[in-house]
Amino acid sequence: MRSMPIAALVSAEIVSILGSRMTYLALPWFVLVTTGSPSRMALVLAVEILPMAIFGIPSGTVVERLGARTTMLVCDAGRIPLLASLPLLHAADMLSFPLLLALVFALGCFMAPYFAAQRVILPELVGEDETTIAQANSVIEGGTALAAVTGPALAGILIPFLGAPNVLYVDAATYAISFVLLAVFVPKTKKLGEGGTQHGVLAGIKFLLRDKLVGPLGGTVVVLNFLGAGLAAALPYYAYEHFSGNAKIAGLFFAAMGAGAVIGSIAAVVVVKRFPPLRLAAAGIVALTVPLWLLPFDLPAWGVMAALFTATLFTPLVNGPVIGVITARTPVDLRPKMMTALISISTLASPLGFLVAGQLLEPWGVERVFAAVAIGM
Repeated sequence: MRSMPIAALVSAEIVSILGSRMTYLALPWFVLVTTGSPSRMALVLAVEILPMAIFGIPSGTVVERLGARTTMLVCDAGRIPLLASLPLLHAADMLSFPLLLALVFALGCFMAPYFAAQRVILPELVGEDETTIAQANSVIEGGTALAAVTGPALAGILIPFLGAPNVLYVDAATYAISFVLLAVFVPKTKKLGEGGTQHGVLAGIKFLLRDKLVGPLGGTVVVLNFLGAGLAAALPYYAYEHFSGNAKIAGLFFAAMGAGAVIGSIAAVVVVKRFPPLRLAAAGIVALTVPLWLLPFDLPAWGVMAALFTATLFTPLVNGPVIGVITARTPVDLRPKMMTALISISTLASPLGFLVAGQLLEPWGVERVFAAVAIGM
């Protein structure tokens, strides 16, 4: 963090994720309040992530041609007007549910290239050492988690005063701030396409399928994304049904997860240096599963928060090392397409997780959905 580019990158992430986490609660809450339908709520969440799976693999070429930094700038700039249009159209009584889905889908189109560029740019800023990349990923995870602590809680506070649609104005402003931080303080990076590589669009998929280490690690990421999405879809509905429709409680659930991830990220930066990355990640997956077994029981709000906090405390011990190893073990000229391929495949699991959870919440009840997540982990 003494490096200005790294500090700027992390700061941009904190600001951007702060707004995104507010939207993460504001959008589904808006759907619940206006329709009372958990299925529609889950559909909105799924539609936002679906483009990552559809366009993610071809977007690897975009990252390769534009370079990581330029890709991130384009994505930030593109999301500002899209987000601002949601509350504007709602205020004009022109935001139908199909139009909402279309705009959310357009927003999702920027996710895959942005997240891939975020991971590709790290070795360009910190070097190729596997442990250092894992540490840098842990710092990014910490910045994301810090924003996740305050984002949902702030959204829960603002929704009763501003209304869920108007909270999206704040999100649009965060992308503008992120754009400025990246443009001013992060140096230009090489366009990997200039190196003369001739890899095809499916080069990332082929590498994942044939590599005996990166392939299984990618499979782990897919499973965790599916289950995490199911848990995220269940939490707003749990607050809505069991805590008298209190948006603040839903915000506190996500804030507890963010708080655990913040503390875990701080620990991960230190611990990653002392243990083999994959062994650390394996232990982290086991440790984060144990508290999830408390969620199926009829807990008070503070009990749910404690379980979520403890589980996510170990999440950075999984994410940082796994992404660090995947990045370091992938050839430099294949990284843009490999990372977009991995993100696309893993995020295909996320809308499935949202949709499956949304369909099961009413017939099963939220407690059984929580139990299914714990079993899956």
